[in-house]
Amino acid sequence: MNAVPSIRIRKTNADAVNENGTFVLYWMIAGRRIRYNFALQRAVELSMKLKKPLMIFEALQWDYPWACHRFHAFILDGMRDNAAGIQKYPSIRYFPYVETGSGAGKGLLPALAASACAVVTDDFPAFFLPDMVTAAAKKISVAMEAVDANGMLPLRAADHAYPTAYAFRRFLQKILPDHLPAAPESDPLEAVPPAFPGPVPIPEKILDRWPDAAGRLKKNDIDLTPLSVSREIPPAPLKGGNTEAARRLDAFLHRRLSTYDADRNHPDEDAASGLSPYLHFGHIASHEVFNGVVGSEEWFFNHLSETAAGSKSGWWGMRPSAEAFLDQLITWRELGFNMCAFREDYDRYDSLPDWAKATLAAHERDPRPYIYDIPALEGAHTHDPVWNAAQRQLVGEGRIHNYLRMLWGKKILEWSPSPRRALETMITLNNKFALDGRDPNSYSGIFWCLGRYDRPWGPQRPVFGKVRYMSSENTLRKLRLQDYLAAWGPEKTAM
Repeated sequence: MNAVPSIRIRKTNADAVNENGTFVLYWMIAGRRIRYNFALQRAVELSMKLKKPLMIFEALQWDYPWACHRFHAFILDGMRDNAAGIQKYPSIRYFPYVETGSGAGKGLLPALAASACAVVTDDFPAFFLPDMVTAAAKKISVAMEAVDANGMLPLRAADHAYPTAYAFRRFLQKILPDHLPAAPESDPLEAVPPAFPGPVPIPEKILDRWPDAAGRLKKNDIDLTPLSVSREIPPAPLKGGNTEAARRLDAFLHRRLSTYDADRNHPDEDAASGLSPYLHFGHIASHEVFNGVVGSEEWFFNHLSETAAGSKSGWWGMRPSAEAFLDQLITWRELGFNMCAFREDYDRYDSLPDWAKATLAAHERDPRPYIYDIPALEGAHTHDPVWNAAQRQLVGEGRIHNYLRMLWGKKILEWSPSPRRALETMITLNNKFALDGRDPNSYSGIFWCLGRYDRPWGPQRPVFGKVRYMSSENTLRKLRLQDYLAAWGPEKTAM
């Protein structure tokens, strides 16, 4: 097994490895998968080095921001997949814990870490996870590392936040070839010999207070009702977990990748990969998706262009559709991670570029043709049938078609009393309903609607100023929407 690149490993405290500990603990919080996972691979690496067994601890918190049945059901699907996958490795202990009330899991991680040699966790740069890791590191008296398994490029390969996709793409094209060979193992647990010591016993005093959920996961009898602060948002029709993610990846590669570039903007074609929720919850890695594309393209490293010009096409040496998809998977997705890694204000209005703040301020008092409050928008009660359809899809399925998500945000800007209120509304609706919300990539999409990663556009328009304008009328003219509007039209209820 190859060593995890040091650039992906961040020490979160100054404590040393306790070689007299009983096991190595992997605290799984963002990369909720056992495949293509640098953090799990690092835990295996330490386990083998110290000749101590490995425990994988994955918890479902009760009351994180926007917690609801929808997100809990998706996470539980992934936990069931992990339980089944780890069962094939008899020396590995998987400890799933499902919180049943606010703060019920408090103290569990330090209790487990007290017997550990070291703790490894995921280095995710957004939402409440960075603060949670920082707080946990202060309560643990052994070495704790956070490992970056987020994307193809290590977060710390950059040294600042890039202002545009073009600038970031040029940087990627210069430096990514050096990092591509250092890929994660497809199945890091295979490196653990069957006769390796384990599984780790958990003291009864811990299990009495914090019950192991493995049996309930296997029986699929965990009741969502007491788990969620917000109970009015039901599970989405999408099933979570790596098994479903791999199935969707396979279907995309064989049925839609070849026409992705031509069809991706047309809602009727549903040509996108549908992998965004699985990437967000860590049920699939971008490396696994990339490997799938590479296999379908019969691609090799020597196909890369030697010119790092920042072009959206031609650099990979693949078909245009594959290159267009990789630009979304790598450039645009990892641009959002880059922002979150280097800007603590990534989710605040003041993080917008100066030109965007200036032009929006100059037009803040412009008359709005319509103003809608959050309840009206949430219920899709606007005059615009295209926008209403997109909102109904968000509420019903937990996702919006990629192109319509941009229009969705632009219209909220146009229909809000101020650009700051528009941002608050977009974040609230997206994070409340979207399976891929609360993610660096989703913040990129929201802030793009207000000018982030974009340039000034002319002529200036009311409300928008120099921020790029989009309209439902143009969308109807340009895109194939008949089937989409029939599926999510007025007769379709939002819930």
